[in-house]
Amino acid sequence: MALDFLAGCAGGVAGVLVGHPFDTVKVRLQVQSLEKPQYRGTLHCFQSIIKQESVLGLYKGLGSPLMGLTFINALVFGVQGNTLRALGRDTPLNQFLAGAAAGAIQCVICCPMELAKTRLQLQDAGPARTYRGSLDCLVQIYRREGLRGINRGMASTLLRETPSFGVYFLSYDVLTRALGCEPGDRLLVPKLLLAGGTSGTLSWLSTYPVDVVKSRLQADGLRGAPRYGGFVDCVRQSYRAEGWRVFTRGLASTLLRAFPVNAATFATVTVVLTYARGPEARPDGEAVPAAASGPGLAQPSSL
Repeated sequence: MALDFLAGCAGGVAGVLVGHPFDTVKVRLQVQSLEKPQYRGTLHCFQSIIKQESVLGLYKGLGSPLMGLTFINALVFGVQGNTLRALGRDTPLNQFLAGAAAGAIQCVICCPMELAKTRLQLQDAGPARTYRGSLDCLVQIYRREGLRGINRGMASTLLRETPSFGVYFLSYDVLTRALGCEPGDRLLVPKLLLAGGTSGTLSWLSTYPVDVVKSRLQADGLRGAPRYGGFVDCVRQSYRAEGWRVFTRGLASTLLRAFPVNAATFATVTVVLTYARGPEARPDGEAVPAAASGPGLAQPSSL
């Protein structure tokens, strides 16, 4: 249990530090106005943030994902592993179901965390800023809107996380087996990086339009009166105003972020587990958590 927890945390820290600047760019592109766009694209957004706010501007809202990653990674890797064992057989469908279960459960933490992150990424720099940090942001939202406000975007988060985590763990399991990731292989780390990065990219592609809607709902009301009545209303208004392309806003920065973030996360988790425990034999067909799958790689213990 402790080793799973530490490995998940190490992977989460690696992923957050690598990917947060790309996430900041993604959110700003997703929610900017069509009538008065502030950024012309991914590269221009990067350049503008650095010029106006310094490199630290790219790390706005970093505290929120760092604060939540301990619990999220413990939940994700623990739930995925235990669900897979409960299902009994290591099949593609069971890998998907175990990942989907992990994705759904971690939304309880992920949704408020991403709400705070989004608000911090969008607020103005300097003395005029509304929030002093992630915790202050959540406290202010709770005082104004209660638990409903803290969980804004929960439905869209569930719609995004449940299938995307299924794709995430399934594709990682398939790729690590196909690449023959085994302890002692001098190419183990590059193979894990490739498998993790590709899995993350496929995961994001599977539900990206839902993420656009989630960002818009969580940013709604930050600058002016709220515009959307809910998930369906946000989809309807966004499509009417900007067409189908609105649901691909920020996709370039997301895909640029997805590969290195997930490569770092999964490689870190798997390497920590593998070299801390050493190879473990397993009976043919026995369910093995995807984060430690592949021939001969160590598997997390049950929580």
